[in-house]
Amino acid sequence: MDRTLKALSLTLSYPTAELQTAMPEIGKVLCADPRIGADTRKALQTLTDRLEQGDLYDLQESYVMLFDRSRTLSLNLFEHVHGESRDRGGAMVSLIETYRGGGFEPATSELPDHLPVLLEFLASRPASEARETLADAAHILDALGARLVRRESGYAAVFEALKQLSGAKADAEAVAEMLAHPDDDPTDLAALDAVWEETEVTFGPDPNAGCPQVRDMLAQMDKPAPKPMNRSA
Repeated sequence: MDRTLKALSLTLSYPTAELQTAMPEIGKVLCADPRIGADTRKALQTLTDRLEQGDLYDLQESYVMLFDRSRTLSLNLFEHVHGESRDRGGAMVSLIETYRGGGFEPATSELPDHLPVLLEFLASRPASEARETLADAAHILDALGARLVRRESGYAAVFEALKQLSGAKADAEAVAEMLAHPDDDPTDLAALDAVWEETEVTFGPDPNAGCPQVRDMLAQMDKPAPKPMNRSA
């Protein structure tokens, strides 16, 4: 078990009273990992301290505004790959099969491509597989981290740590293409409603799909999803 990936998964999860209680131990795990640079470890300590000591309702509201009400900061990775296309459903099925093939059954209501879920799975996999999977998603992680830096969010440290753990340099052109899409305004409810009006994600079997490794499914992440159409017109 890679305790650092598990700790990052928990740090990036929806804040709860139980997580607040665990934050001191989570912070210790992150600060003890020499694979993460000193400045990033310090930023992670600041984040875990805030998640431990902050008002729970304020922390939850902040989390929702960042990750649930901002599509460009969605923690569902296939959102940034497949957008609203039907390919997303087939990718979900394959990912679930990969989890089960590895003896992993997510105990959560989140979608299987939710980053904290993926990190929990990777924590149980060989180190080389975890690094390769993170490297395949490097430009998405970089873009999300850059957006969080723009918003002066402490969660940016999590994405910097993941970048360092991957040992990979993201494709600059792919990152720039993602960042060219304007940030969502989580306070603009009308615009959010229009953006989130999407087709149902189908989880039925894909006759052409096998059971690829996670990194093979994420290997296509070098092509960001097209910008969603505004359907309010």
